[in-house]
Amino acid sequence: MKPLNRLIPIFYAATAIAGSAQVEPFSLDASDPKEIGKGTITSEQSAISPGTPFTVAIHLSHPEGWHSYYKNSGGIELPPEITWNLPDGFKAAALQWPTPELFASDFGTSIGYAEGPTLLAEITPPADLKPGTNVTLGAEATWQYCQPGKCINDEESLSLELPVGEQAVTDPGQAGLFSEARAALPQALAASSGSSFPGAAGDVLVIRQGKEVTLQISGQTAEAIKGNIAFAPDQPFVAPVDFTAASVEDGTISLPLKQAIDIADKPVPIEGDGISGILLLKDGPAVAIPFTKFGKAPAPPVSFSQLLPILGGMLIGGLILNLMPCVFPVIGLKIMGFVQQAGEDRKKIIFHGLAFTLGVLVSFWILSGILFALRAGAAPGQEIGWGYQLQNPWTILVLMLLMFVLGLSMYGVFEIGASATGFGGSLQSKQGLSGSFFSGILATVVATPCSAPFLGAAIGAAIALPALQFFLAFTFMALGLSLPYLILSIFPKLVEMLPRPGPWMESFKQAMSFLLFATAGFLLWVYTAQIGLGNMLNVVVGLTLIAIAGWIFGRWDTPAKSPAVRWAAKALVVVFAVFGFIACKPPAESSITWDTWSSDKVEELLADGQPVYVDFTAQWCATCQVNKKRAYPEEVATLMKERGIVALKADKTKANPEIDAKLEELGRSAIPVNVLYVPGKEPIITPEILSADYLKDLFTKEVPAPTE
Repeated sequence: MKPLNRLIPIFYAATAIAGSAQVEPFSLDASDPKEIGKGTITSEQSAISPGTPFTVAIHLSHPEGWHSYYKNSGGIELPPEITWNLPDGFKAAALQWPTPELFASDFGTSIGYAEGPTLLAEITPPADLKPGTNVTLGAEATWQYCQPGKCINDEESLSLELPVGEQAVTDPGQAGLFSEARAALPQALAASSGSSFPGAAGDVLVIRQGKEVTLQISGQTAEAIKGNIAFAPDQPFVAPVDFTAASVEDGTISLPLKQAIDIADKPVPIEGDGISGILLLKDGPAVAIPFTKFGKAPAPPVSFSQLLPILGGMLIGGLILNLMPCVFPVIGLKIMGFVQQAGEDRKKIIFHGLAFTLGVLVSFWILSGILFALRAGAAPGQEIGWGYQLQNPWTILVLMLLMFVLGLSMYGVFEIGASATGFGGSLQSKQGLSGSFFSGILATVVATPCSAPFLGAAIGAAIALPALQFFLAFTFMALGLSLPYLILSIFPKLVEMLPRPGPWMESFKQAMSFLLFATAGFLLWVYTAQIGLGNMLNVVVGLTLIAIAGWIFGRWDTPAKSPAVRWAAKALVVVFAVFGFIACKPPAESSITWDTWSSDKVEELLADGQPVYVDFTAQWCATCQVNKKRAYPEEVATLMKERGIVALKADKTKANPEIDAKLEELGRSAIPVNVLYVPGKEPIITPEILSADYLKDLFTKEVPAPTE
């Protein structure tokens, strides 16, 4: 019988079913059936020759009234396994499986055989095999056969001795066996167009969209398809498809495939990058579907009546974006520019409005182009949407620093020119046009994290459009974002209704800085979620250093200061800004998994012979955060994994009497405290300041390497 671990799924399934459906528990008594299964191995040739492939047949029988299984059983039943024991130089090709059938079982629909299957395999002997000798082929066969409420695991050691001659000799006595075995194999798709499966020669496409998988075969006709086709997948994550109404449209058969469900009613994870299987036909031979990688269906064009509401939704969504917290600071600052232009030359005002609109359009075209490329290159099942680039922590970091620095400038900590930001300054020069163009780009960049009514649904519909309609939809969204500015520039009387320039503008500018700080705070929240809350202190320190750099720049790098002072100020600005950026940047990822500490867990692990490393830490502990930054690179994580060290975190961010008691027991009253526990040894308390070199040396000396 099989080893116990092979039987665990059956016992588990039996328990689940017995508890819910009141059926007979599984029996694993091999004496139950009247006859026991038997495995045999047969060669198509009575003599083999050096280097000439030959075919063997392995037949796995089972008692009448039972079922054995295909290589994917369709459920938790176990498929046959063949382990070869061949002489040196011999190679066995993949097994050739006969066409199975679908049948109802205790676990739904299973894939298998009412009669024992005959598996074919091609064996290739080495070219230097000596004629006149004998060779012995060996194989270990294991297979399972079941009937309602009972399963039996069987096994057989198979052996076949063959003579080696100058020429291969076919055994006529086995012709019927091999002819019947080959007839039971499914036909190749490209070679079966003459069968009763109409036009079976065609292209295969497996479309995956999230958890939905669809098998499509082109070059077909609709006759004799509905209710006549089923599918037996080779991969266990796809459920068998019984004879159902497959849809046929424009010469393409579409067969929806459902994700398999395990015994606990949970979806089986989709693994790999494609599927294969066998199309089963009621009125014709089966057709083998070769392994086909997952693809994506091309986006079908939509009619004008369908496209119009999408374009309207994108335009409205772009307009509403102007009221979002991410974009609103840019609005106020841009309106300041129009206020400054009240009464100026109308053409110049229009040029600035067009420059801003062009900046929005160009940046939207670039972002939507990136999105389109990501959509085209994304793995099947991978969802790509607007704002996808914001999943990258580097993108969030750059946006956060940009908003923070601009906020410092708007508050008056330092001044930067209009050519860099488009905020304020003269709009009568070339620099002013450049600033308006950049303002459009900035408005687009900070708009991407925002969502609004009408926007989510419209973007979801637009992303599925083909290329031309896709870019047209996002162009409408860009026009919606830039429309208020464009209207103000084209109709100067509206600009004249705005307040005239005056001292109030400085207060207004400083007020706008708080919106920029709020946007930076929102991005800090997103960034912290990406890099982990434990790294937030580093970011706060980094932003503080960058703020100091801005203050030095605005205080001492001014025309009123001497050249020596200005050069010193520039040097300090660079130093503080660089160190601030380094502190803010995403940390190197470590593969250490920290479990939650408890005294009982430590005792259990030590009793099992596992070493334990405990970090007593807290969010408010600055030294703890420094340790996390520098002491746990990937080489330390790898060493801990090699030595079997379990990492536990005792978090003291909130009051925890159990942690306080353990620290007192260790003779410590303050954190950080890091302790290494090794079975049979006293706990080792590390220094407060950790380094990667110290931990590598500690783990190497104190924790023995596992024995093979």
